[in-house]
Amino acid sequence: MKETKIGLIGAGWMGRAHTVAFHHAGMIFGDDLPVFEIIADVYEEQVKEAAESLGYKRYTTDWRAVVTDPAVTLVDVATPNNMHFEMVKAALENGKHVFCEKPLSLSGEESQILAELAKEKGVVNYCGFSNLMNPANQYVKELVETGELGEIMRIHATYDQDMLLDPKLPLTWRHVNETAGSGALGDLCSHLLSVSQMILGDIKEVIGIDSVVVPERPIAGSDKTGKVENDDIITFLVKYKNGVIGDFSSSRVATGRKNYFYYEIQGTKGTVVYDLERMCEVQVYFKQDADKRKGRDSGFRTVLLNPEHKGYKYFQPAGGIAIGFDDMKVLQAHELMQAMAGGEYAANFAMAAKVDGVASAVLKSLKSRTWEECCNCSWF
Repeated sequence: MKETKIGLIGAGWMGRAHTVAFHHAGMIFGDDLPVFEIIADVYEEQVKEAAESLGYKRYTTDWRAVVTDPAVTLVDVATPNNMHFEMVKAALENGKHVFCEKPLSLSGEESQILAELAKEKGVVNYCGFSNLMNPANQYVKELVETGELGEIMRIHATYDQDMLLDPKLPLTWRHVNETAGSGALGDLCSHLLSVSQMILGDIKEVIGIDSVVVPERPIAGSDKTGKVENDDIITFLVKYKNGVIGDFSSSRVATGRKNYFYYEIQGTKGTVVYDLERMCEVQVYFKQDADKRKGRDSGFRTVLLNPEHKGYKYFQPAGGIAIGFDDMKVLQAHELMQAMAGGEYAANFAMAAKVDGVASAVLKSLKSRTWEECCNCSWF
């Protein structure tokens, strides 16, 4: 077993989540050896406390010290969106393996640059789309790939939360395009797009519409307000390269919704429905079964996640015992560390560039009010 010597940039919530996942992966799988070398953040008091509580050997307030540190083999970028491109690029140029929280950058074009550089350097390049590791999504992927749902016709998907419904919540970096790139589209809907990319492949073109429900928010520590520059709600239609059509939506002001990551994929032989708020349940309908049980007994049935589903067995010994959202991060950390030893992984920068390319096309369509092509289809 080879050690993974981690240098983390960002001591906030996501950086902590990554570190905990590495810790747990080391304990659960037994063949991962994470070593926490150095952690960076601009706030010295915060990063010092984080280093002590999370088990990092050293800390710094200069992120460049992480990407050039000879002891670090994996640079973990867990900072606000607008910092990703510069930090990841510097890490790649220094020959480091890189783990970057999503989105990879603020545009498909920038993400393509990073993907090409990572390929040139021959290093592990992993983007933090943790929903790809969800056993439920892996199961749906299998149903599509084996043809059990028949020819796929349509996807209907939405990711809704009400975390920003209160207009009194202050303005943050997530509301400003320069730092966030977009609103609900990049923050929430990108997770749906990553799962869509894994299961259904490339989206060819899109057309979107958006809404800013809370146009101004208070500035913390001031009696002034600031403008909300990006989407509270996003909706867009999609056409896939393989002929599938669909619609995606996302809202960060969806009254009553907490983590409503929902999609329905309809095929000629069956349909599958998934809702992350009911994480360990997948609703499936097979036309062949329905034909045998016409009338009152036909309809969807519930499949409970169990050890036969990819990834589940590492957490629970029997079906129907719930696994949690953080377990996806543990599976992600394990796959990442195994990739550094030559293992395969799906969430590379090329995939992330395709997701960011779709988001860029949606943003473009909001201005043009017409269908826009996703340049991702010619990448890689």
